[in-house]
Amino acid sequence: MDESQLIRAFRALLPVGGRTLVGIGDDCAQIAAPEGSFLVTTDVIVEDHHFHSWWSTPYQIGARAAAQNLSDIAGIGGRASALVVSVSVSRDADADWLLDVVRGLGDRAREAGAGVVGGDLSGGDRLVLSVTAFGYCQGRPVLRDGARPGDTVGVAGTLGWSYAGLDLLRGGVVRPGREPEALAPFVRTYCAPRPPLEAGPAAASAGASAMMDLSDGLAMDGGRMARASGVVIELDRRALGREAEALVGAAAACGKDPLDWVVGGGEDQGILAAFPPGTALPDGFRAVGAARAPRGGEEPHIQLDGAEVFGPWDHFAGSGADESDQIPGIG
Repeated sequence: MDESQLIRAFRALLPVGGRTLVGIGDDCAQIAAPEGSFLVTTDVIVEDHHFHSWWSTPYQIGARAAAQNLSDIAGIGGRASALVVSVSVSRDADADWLLDVVRGLGDRAREAGAGVVGGDLSGGDRLVLSVTAFGYCQGRPVLRDGARPGDTVGVAGTLGWSYAGLDLLRGGVVRPGREPEALAPFVRTYCAPRPPLEAGPAAASAGASAMMDLSDGLAMDGGRMARASGVVIELDRRALGREAEALVGAAAACGKDPLDWVVGGGEDQGILAAFPPGTALPDGFRAVGAARAPRGGEEPHIQLDGAEVFGPWDHFAGSGADESDQIPGIG
């Protein structure tokens, strides 16, 4: 297909969205914003950096790109209204393969009630998807700097499942598409996470004092919330142990400690929120810790068993989903 044919095919696959006034076909889209303001976020995923095409189906790649942005919108209590997508792809890429990428992205946007209203298509040496999402809040957005001493810290979505899937794949424990049923949920979460999108607005309605999406893991993102809010977040080992129970089989297969995945693993795209004392946590949230004031010269941080924990999920430190330097034949 040439560019015009591809764009026509994209248009047939992508949702319009209930707030779209002008969609694909003009120089700009027009999106209704009756609240008087809108939310905006952007993310990029790069082949052999954030995903590998031999691990993920094209549909999963598109779904993953959408999930990252939809999770950001939910992470401050919002709902998505529209996505704009720019695609760079090799000129000799199979058209059906590329259309499956677009189909995966479009289906996730459709499930969230958002339209895909435009973007750009370019040639390159590998697949790059850059997604910008727009959204709205019914009330004020819930930011990461509002946690206060005494707040309960809770999570919605999975913890450590994506990193478990990554370790299963990169360790050769499973073959893509042929995972034993007991391990398949972790691989699917890594390849195409499903953020708990309704949890964000539900937490905002319940009075959450602080919130953010869990893109980089509990330790790293919890540390960001603690520093922004000026508190210490104390994680509850027993609560984390319950989270780790689902990962025991996968951890045994990889020779890992499942608690390491729960605390440090990123890209589950869950929601982290702090709730004032006495607040009933919304459906889907589980308490994993509490916030307190720093003591005796402490700096704000997140800790477990009295020791600060750090997340390994850093896109510029050679860890996380960028495993090209650890996989034979890549890099």
